[in-house]
Amino acid sequence: MRHAITLKVNGEAWPLEVEPTDVLLEVLRTRVGTKSPKAGCERGDCGSCTVLLDGRTVRSCLVLAVEVDGQEVVTVEGVGVEGLTGLQERLLELSAFQCGYCAPGVILTAAELLEHNPAPDRRDVQVALSGNLCRCTGYVPIIDAVLAAVDAARTPATEEV
Repeated sequence: MRHAITLKVNGEAWPLEVEPTDVLLEVLRTRVGTKSPKAGCERGDCGSCTVLLDGRTVRSCLVLAVEVDGQEVVTVEGVGVEGLTGLQERLLELSAFQCGYCAPGVILTAAELLEHNPAPDRRDVQVALSGNLCRCTGYVPIIDAVLAAVDAARTPATEEV
């Protein structure tokens, strides 16, 4: 029995028909066409499928599509649409990622952290990112980049004369 739902994904409405067992991750990837949420562990442990659902991070591999009817989903494609965010700039600047598989989940998790705590310390960042597995970097460059974004946001840009 299919259910008619509407998802708002990165600002665009998607009327869809889904099965009761369809997982949000697969609907996003196969029906909507967004590829940033990745299938990793498929049990919510790795964070590679992380998306923002009405502003809060969720593991899209654990959420049924029928549960999110009418809600807003933001993937990393929906972040920094009009130019990179400060967080994204610092992640690039500090070469925080190697393979990039974890990057979308990390970016969304860090963005949520900074939205709710604009001045986190190192421990806050570590705790926030603890559900995002990265097998390449050892986390240090990622955490450093998040903290650099915090510092950059605190320091007003100086104008060149």
